[in-house]
Amino acid sequence: MTFTLKTSDGVLVSAHHEPGDQSVAFVVAHGFTGSWRRPAMRRAATVFKSYGGVITFDFRGHGTSGGTSTVGDQEIHDVEAAVQWARSLGYQRIATVGFSMGASVVVRHAALLRDVDAVVAVSSPARWYYRGTPPMRRVHWVIERRLGRLVSRAVLRTRIAVGGWNPVPEAPHELAGKITPTPLLVVHGDADTYFPLEHAHQLYEAASEPKELWIEPGFAHAENAATEDLLHRIAAWITTHLR
Repeated sequence: MTFTLKTSDGVLVSAHHEPGDQSVAFVVAHGFTGSWRRPAMRRAATVFKSYGGVITFDFRGHGTSGGTSTVGDQEIHDVEAAVQWARSLGYQRIATVGFSMGASVVVRHAALLRDVDAVVAVSSPARWYYRGTPPMRRVHWVIERRLGRLVSRAVLRTRIAVGGWNPVPEAPHELAGKITPTPLLVVHGDADTYFPLEHAHQLYEAASEPKELWIEPGFAHAENAATEDLLHRIAAWITTHLR
C-alpha cells in the first residue's frame, strides 16, 4: 500500500507499507539520492517482511516526496511520520534501519524524539562535512554548488535546499549517547569508499549501552551493497533485542 504522509512541519512524504507480523515494524530509511522504489530498497523490504511489517519512504526532496532535502537535519520529521504511521497500523514495536544519510537521520531521530524500540545505522557518517574520500568530495560538490544542485534535480531526482544549515544540527556522534536505553546496532564495511571505519568507531564509542558494532569484511556502502545475508542478520538482531 502506497500512502502520502504529512510531517509535523508540513511536508508531504511518499511512503509504502508491506504488512507483516504485528509484533514489529521495520521503518527503513534510504541514503542520499535514494528512494523506496529503488531495487536495493525493495530487496531490503523483501527480507525484512519475513520478520514483520515494513514501511519504506522517500525522504523530503527525494523521488515523489515534497519539499527539499536538508541532507540529514529536518529529515527526522520524515522518519517520525513513518513511525507514527506504523503505530497507527497497530504494530507493537518499531525498529528504524537507516543507510548512509538515512543512518545519520535514524540516530538523530532516536536521540531527539525517543520514539522507537531499536535502531540500526548502516554505513553512517559520525560527523558532518567529511571530505576525506573522493566520493564525499563529489557529494559536497552536488550539495554546495548551484550546478551540482541542478544536476541533482535533473539526473538524480533529488532537490536540495539552498543555503545550507543555519544553525548546524548536532552530528550523529554528538547525539548517540542519548539513544540509551534503546538498543543501537552500528554496521559498517571495511570496503566503504565514502566513510572509513573511523566513523563507525566514533559513533559506537559515543553511544551508551546497549550497543553493538559490526565491522563487515568486504562490505562497501549502504543499501546498494547490502547483501541478503547481512539484511537477514540485521533483522534477526532486531527481533532478538525486541523480545
